[in-house]
Amino acid sequence: MLYRRVDELREQASGRLAEALRDNGGTRQARVERESAFARYAERVAKLDAAENGLCFGRLDLRSGGRRYIGRIGILDDSDEGDPLLVDWRAPAARPFYVATAAAPEGVRRRRHITTRRRRVVDLDDEVLDSEALDTADEEGLIGEAALLAAVNAGRTGRMRDIVETLQAEQDEIIRSDHRGVLVVQGGPGTGKTAVALHRAAYLLYTHRHLAKRGVLVVGPNATFLRYIGQVLPGLGETNVLLSTIGGLFPGVDARRSEPPEAAAVKGRALMADVVAAAVRDRQAPAAGPVEIPYGDGTLRLEEEDYRRAAAVALSGPVLHNEARRIFVREILDLLTRQAAERIEAVVLDDDGLPLDGGDGRGVLGEADVRALLAAGYPGDLLDADGDEDGDGDGRPLLDESDRAELRAELAAAAGVRTALDAMWPSLTPQRLLEDLFADPRRLASAAPGLTGAERASLWREPGGGWTPADVPLLDEAAELLGADDRTVGAQARARARAAAERREQIAYARGVLDITIGSRSIDLEEGDEPEILTAADLLGEEELAERQEVTVHRTVAERAAADRTWTFGHVIVDEAQELSAMAWRLLMRRCPSRSMTIVGDVAQTGDAAGTSSWEGVLRPHVGERWRLAQLTVNYRTPAEIMAVAAGLLAALDPGLRPPRSVRETGVPPWRLSTAPEDLPGILAERAAREAAALGDGRLAVIVPETRLTELAGAVAAAVPELAYGADPDLERRVVMLTVRQAKGLEFDSVLIADPAAILAASPRGRNDLYVALTRATQRLGILHPGPAPAEPALESVPEVGAERT
Repeated sequence: MLYRRVDELREQASGRLAEALRDNGGTRQARVERESAFARYAERVAKLDAAENGLCFGRLDLRSGGRRYIGRIGILDDSDEGDPLLVDWRAPAARPFYVATAAAPEGVRRRRHITTRRRRVVDLDDEVLDSEALDTADEEGLIGEAALLAAVNAGRTGRMRDIVETLQAEQDEIIRSDHRGVLVVQGGPGTGKTAVALHRAAYLLYTHRHLAKRGVLVVGPNATFLRYIGQVLPGLGETNVLLSTIGGLFPGVDARRSEPPEAAAVKGRALMADVVAAAVRDRQAPAAGPVEIPYGDGTLRLEEEDYRRAAAVALSGPVLHNEARRIFVREILDLLTRQAAERIEAVVLDDDGLPLDGGDGRGVLGEADVRALLAAGYPGDLLDADGDEDGDGDGRPLLDESDRAELRAELAAAAGVRTALDAMWPSLTPQRLLEDLFADPRRLASAAPGLTGAERASLWREPGGGWTPADVPLLDEAAELLGADDRTVGAQARARARAAAERREQIAYARGVLDITIGSRSIDLEEGDEPEILTAADLLGEEELAERQEVTVHRTVAERAAADRTWTFGHVIVDEAQELSAMAWRLLMRRCPSRSMTIVGDVAQTGDAAGTSSWEGVLRPHVGERWRLAQLTVNYRTPAEIMAVAAGLLAALDPGLRPPRSVRETGVPPWRLSTAPEDLPGILAERAAREAAALGDGRLAVIVPETRLTELAGAVAAAVPELAYGADPDLERRVVMLTVRQAKGLEFDSVLIADPAAILAASPRGRNDLYVALTRATQRLGILHPGPAPAEPALESVPEVGAERT
C-alpha cells in the first residue's frame, strides 16, 4: 500500500515538473513562480526516488492502541484530512522509535524493525517495551539490537550506508539538538560520528526549512572520503547540500599539488593571516624614492611624497586593495596630467615651430611631443613663453578641461605609465599575490618577520605548478583583502554590456515580430472592420514577448554555492575536524557568519601537523565560550578484540582519553607477522591475496606508509590484479591500498597494516596515524612488519603467527 502511494505521488510530481518545464511564457513574475515550481517538484521527485529502498523500516505499537509506521519520508493518504500513512524519521512523532526503552517506553508497547529488500519484507525484529511484560528493565541495552548487529556485521560495499534504521539513543539526541551555535561531537573510532553528522544535516533541512535557501556545507578530509559518503544524503532525500574538502572551497582552483608536511604546517598557522595582510600592504606604493616615468620622448617624475600622499588618500576609507588601487590610479593620473599640462604650457617654439629650452629648469617636451601636439590641433602660435594665447601675460592656460581630459586619457593608455602604476600598486588576484610572495625571499622576509628563516624557506617555490590544499585558506584570506581585480571588473562590465546588448536585440526582434503580426492582420481587414481574433500584439508588449524567449538555466543551491566563493551557508558540518588548521577554520567561519555549525572528530586521531588536540583552542578565537560538547561513547564498528589493541596505543597517546565501548566480539583476534625487510613486499602480496579470497564479497584495505605506496602496490597488484591504489583509488574495488591519510573516516571488513614502524616514524603524530589504521576494520586485522615489532606495548601484545606460505 505504501509503495502504491509513492508511485501515485511520484507520477503527480513528475507530471507537474513536466508542465513547469514546458511552460516558457508569462511575465517576469510568472517566470519566478515557474522557477519555484520547478525547484519544488524536482526536489519532490528526488525525495520519492531516494526513498525507494528501505521506504518503511519501523513500526510503533502504542499503549493507546494506535500504530505508527516509520520511514525515510512522510506520506499522507489522499483524503481531505491527509492522515499520515508513514511518519518521516525526522518528525517528532518518530522519536520514540530511537529513544524508547523498557524503563522509559515513551508510550510504546512494542517496537518493530522491518528489513526490506526492494519491495519485499525479508526480516522482522520485535522489542517489547511494556515493563509489565518484562522481568527486568535494561536502560543500557541497544535499540534494535538484532537489526543493529546485522547492519554492522554485514559486508562493506565501498560506499557508506545511512543508519536511519538503526540510530541509537545517544546518536539521535545529537542529531535532534538545537541547530543554533556550534555543536562539537567528540567520538572515538566506530562511534558513528560521520553518520550522525550526515543524518543531522538531513534532520536540520527537514526541521528548519529556511536552511534550504542557503544550503548546508559538509566538509570532509579528502576526495576519497567524499565519494565514500556521497550517497548518504541523496539516499535520505536531501539535495541542498554541498560536499567539499577545504581544498575545494575556492572556485577555479584545483588544489592537488603536494608539498612537504612542514610547509603545510606553517601555512596552517594563524600567523599566516598577518603574513597575507602584510604581503598586501607591501604592494601598496612601497617607499622607493623618486619614480621616473617615460612618456613620449620625455620623462615625468613623481616624488616619493607625491605617491605616498596618493596612497594615503586611497586608504583613507574601508576599501579593499584593488578598489583602493583605482583611487590611487586616479590620484596619480591627476598628478601626471597636471605635470604634463604645465610642461606643454611652458614650451617655447622657434621660428621653425621647434621647441627651445626656456631656461627655467622645468624640463621641455621633446620634438616628437610638440609635433604630436601640433598634429592634435594646438597651433604653434599659441605655444608661447607666457602660456597665454595673445602674449599679453594674463596667465590664462592654453589647455581647457576637455584638452586636459584627452591628455589624461593618453597618459592612462601610455605603456610607460601603466608599467609604473603596476609597479607602485598592482591590480592583484589572490593567485598572483601568493605566487609572487612564495617566489621571492625578500617579499617573504618583509611580510613574515615572525617566521624563522627555515620556516620561510619551506614556503619558497617557483611560480606555477598548481596549488596545495594548504594554499586554499591563504587564497581565501587574500581574496578577502584584495577584492575584484581590474581584469575581473572589466570582464563583469563587458558581460553586463553583452547582456544589455542581447536584451536590446531580443526586444528589437520581438518588436519586429509584433509589427509583422499587426501588418498581416491589417491586410485582411477592410476599412472600419474590427478584428474578431486576438493576436499576440493584442496581449503582449515587445518586452514581455522578449522575456518569454529567454532561456532559463536551472541550478541547485549546491551548484550555485560551489561556484560562488562568497556564498554563506545556513549550516556547516565538518567531519574529521581535528585535521583542520587555524587558517582553515578562518575560511569556514567566513562561510557561516551565523556560526551554526556541527563539528565532529576525535582529537586522538589527529594526524595533520597543522591539526588540533584541543577543541577549545580552535574555537575560542571565533566563538569564545559559545560552543557545546557532546560525546559518543559506544563503538559499533570496531570489535572488542581489535579495540583492545587500539586502546593500548590510545593510552600511550594520552592516559586521560578513554576508548569507546565496543558492542560486539567476533572471536577473531588480530595477528601480526614479522618478516625480513626484503621479504615484506612478497609476503604482503600473499597475505592480501589470501585475505581477499577469504572475504568473498567483503572489502579489504591494505594500509601502508606513504613513502612505500608505489613499491608495495606494485607487489600486491601482481598477486591481486583488482587492487585499487593511487591518488584517487576506487573504494568499490574489493581490495584497495591506502595511506593513513586516505583511510581516515573509512571502514573495511578486513585491514592489513604494512610496516607500522614507518607509519610511526613518518610524522610527529605517528602514534595518532597508527591508531587510525588500527581502527578501520569491522571484522579482521593483520599487521606485517619487517624485523622486530615496533616498541609499542599495544603491538607487542598482538599474537605473532608463523610465516607459512600458501
